[in-house]
Amino acid sequence: MGWTLTWTELAGFVTGAACVWLVVRRNIWNFPLGIANNIVFWFLFLGAGLYADAWLQVVYLVLGVLGWYWWLRGGEEHSRLVVRRTPRRGWWAIAAFLGAATATIYAVLTSHTDSRVPLGDALTTALSLGAQLMLNRKWLGNWVLWIVVDVLYVGLYTSKGLYLTAVLYAGFVVLAGYGLRQWRRAARVADPIPAGVTA
Repeated sequence: MGWTLTWTELAGFVTGAACVWLVVRRNIWNFPLGIANNIVFWFLFLGAGLYADAWLQVVYLVLGVLGWYWWLRGGEEHSRLVVRRTPRRGWWAIAAFLGAATATIYAVLTSHTDSRVPLGDALTTALSLGAQLMLNRKWLGNWVLWIVVDVLYVGLYTSKGLYLTAVLYAGFVVLAGYGLRQWRRAARVADPIPAGVTA
């Protein structure tokens, strides 16, 4: 099967890469750029038959608005959030969420769509939602989930012929590793805002 680059895949590549770079930098502008990326990817994934991934973009959009608010006003006395380690109860809650969400999405995909990759689509969707929720709270562990899911996405998108998107997600693996390192440093020094960044 030949590969045709579409404007949606190219736009998704550019906005996605820029958004993740801004997240690594803890820059608040990652949220509006991420929302633009969600809209582009909704069209791309719907056309590729990745239905859970397509509707995940709608959920991401809602979570992006929530995360935007939390980063600005979700801390103590409505102050900005700071990077911190993921609490133990947070890991347990995310694990329970991942199991339930994967099973639910898989059931929906197998009974209501013609998806050819229901398990992969369901698992990556659940992992992405869990990672985004953790990112919204500035929990350090979000990067661990992003690394896992981005590796899985490389294989999934390659299997669907979305090669540029697969390259993007391979880059996300590298950025997520860098993000983990940067956020660890921020957590150790009470999350100072990088120079020139408004958070």
